[in-house]
Amino acid sequence: MLILLPPSERKADVRAGRRLDLTRLSLPELNPARERVLDALVAVAGTPDTDVVREVLLTSAQRDDIARNARLRRAATAPAAALYTGVLYEALDLATLPTPALRAARRQVLVSSGLWGAVRLTDRIPPYKCPLPLTLPGPGALGAYWKRALAPVLESAAADGPILDLRSATYAATWTPRGDLARRTVTVRVLHEREVDGVVTRSVVSHFNKATKGRLVRDLLTAGVRPRNADDLVTAVRDLKYTVLEEEPGAAGRPRRLDVVVTAL
Repeated sequence: MLILLPPSERKADVRAGRRLDLTRLSLPELNPARERVLDALVAVAGTPDTDVVREVLLTSAQRDDIARNARLRRAATAPAAALYTGVLYEALDLATLPTPALRAARRQVLVSSGLWGAVRLTDRIPPYKCPLPLTLPGPGALGAYWKRALAPVLESAAADGPILDLRSATYAATWTPRGDLARRTVTVRVLHEREVDGVVTRSVVSHFNKATKGRLVRDLLTAGVRPRNADDLVTAVRDLKYTVLEEEPGAAGRPRRLDVVVTAL
């Protein structure tokens, strides 16, 4: 099984560790594309009086993030498993996984990234700020840039097993499984259920969505689930006592979507 996760905006403060070495990252086929984005991001951050910084980076980050981007090549690194610290990763709580589950996570999980394309949990990377909607001189719009680079790499990483795609819409747009891969793919939408004036309503709430996806991955890994196909994966989610309202598959060649209903964390 391949599990696709989004990154988190929040990242650990890494003060010590070896410097970035792209040759040590997994999915080495992405390194030429990574180099180009890294060069462009470092250059932009090193000349902060630019439209990119003013219009994008400064609206979503502190100046410290820009300074950090400027020294990415010489910055200390940490495994992605320790670097990403947002709501989803807090719920996943990789540090406390039993050893067999952690080994499975290292094999199965890929984290999307506007800077790296995709990384495994063991890949050592520095804290960075590179939102996917960003357009950089050279690579251009990063969403379209990674869409071109990621397809053959992720198709290979998926091999013959099912895919659990928990990426946000922004990152999901960088690679859409097609054909047989789509039939093997399951996406999840988390709906928060509550009663308002006697009427039950369901809606997507960001915090519940991220936390539930993190807990779902943790539960699947801890249970040692080894689905052979999308049907097995859906059955495993139900067996873990998640309330699932399964959506009918869309047009041919589209991934299967599950609506998971939660009332509280």
